[in-house]
Amino acid sequence: MPNTPWSATSENLDQDFHNWSGGLRFRPSRVEVPGSEEDVAALVRVAARQGRTIRPIGSAHSSSELFVTDDILVSLDHIRGLREHDARRHLATVGSGSELTHLSKELEAAGLTLSNFGDVATQTVGGAIGTGTHGSGRGLYNLSMMLIGGRLVTAKGEIRTFGAEEEPDFLRAFRVSFGTLGILTWARLQLDPLHDLHRQEWCLAFEPCMEALEQLARENRNFDFYWYPRSDEVKLRCINPPGEEKDYSAFARLAKDEIGSPHEVIPQHSDLPYRFEEMEYCVPAEAGPTCLRTLRARIKERWRRSVGWRLLYRYIKGDDTWLSEAHGRDSVSISLHQNASLPYWVFFLDLEPILRDHGGRPHWAKKHSLRAPELRALYPMWDRFLALRQEMDPEGRFLTPYLRGLLGC
Repeated sequence: MPNTPWSATSENLDQDFHNWSGGLRFRPSRVEVPGSEEDVAALVRVAARQGRTIRPIGSAHSSSELFVTDDILVSLDHIRGLREHDARRHLATVGSGSELTHLSKELEAAGLTLSNFGDVATQTVGGAIGTGTHGSGRGLYNLSMMLIGGRLVTAKGEIRTFGAEEEPDFLRAFRVSFGTLGILTWARLQLDPLHDLHRQEWCLAFEPCMEALEQLARENRNFDFYWYPRSDEVKLRCINPPGEEKDYSAFARLAKDEIGSPHEVIPQHSDLPYRFEEMEYCVPAEAGPTCLRTLRARIKERWRRSVGWRLLYRYIKGDDTWLSEAHGRDSVSISLHQNASLPYWVFFLDLEPILRDHGGRPHWAKKHSLRAPELRALYPMWDRFLALRQEMDPEGRFLTPYLRGLLGC
């Protein structure tokens, strides 16, 4: 059954679907769980003949409406697992419906690992790649950059292969395209040899963190931090190969210390019992500290009593993916959170202009208010992406009203 907050087969449904937080609820006309790539292609061909739309869904961890539809919803849950690998070149072909947590154990047995993870590893391969999911580290890309080729089903229901050498521009467009260019079935990934990492967490006050920020980002393979509005304290998360870690006891208190494989020590919140809503923007790395200080001042002034959730500050290496948040620039992502059971939009909308004023681009899978007119100005390759989307799916088979507003098509 799907790794999503529901259990369904190919039938009409009389229940609402919901995302991880419960903040998105919708009722598709049908949900399909095809058993093979050929079944996906047949499903798309039937949808085309009937003039219907079809949307792929992963683990429903997204806070945005990318997968919300009142028509056909398709889960790739049965197209999962490690299909083949090349241990020497650190390559693997995997099903796009593979949940990262489960896939990582298969890769570990093959001596391979993803280069990075986010805090949560319950996303599917297709969902993580298609939305630009990322972890943190000044020298580390978002997860979409591990895609170097694969297979997809087009809007005509045809199975197509693609790769970095044959179609570099198509790959740059497809990596972060949230299912609008085709349904990814099998993904060819560039991975790392299996290795251990040493995770250390340090607690300190806000100002000492900011004073050491450049040093911390430079000295650690993975580095990010939480800022807690009510205490005005910070928790650093530093992850390095064993033997390369640094000692920050001169200005911080060690709170956690563990060693393990990347999928064990990087994602630590996959089973978090508390549900929250999230807004996240990526700003140019050089604008990060100023943006954070401005957000902190506003939160302390207006929101400290009503919002106790932490703010997360992470690093992403710049890339050339057309709709990547980090396209063309090294970036810092800043995430705002609020308890899912409490009002959150007023809080988010009060702080969103600050993120935008510092050159921010919203995370595609998180809450934001922007639509095509504002987004077009943020992405140099926007028009080329839209032209390719029109070429690949002229009938809008993979679109929904939300996506039409998001992309302006």
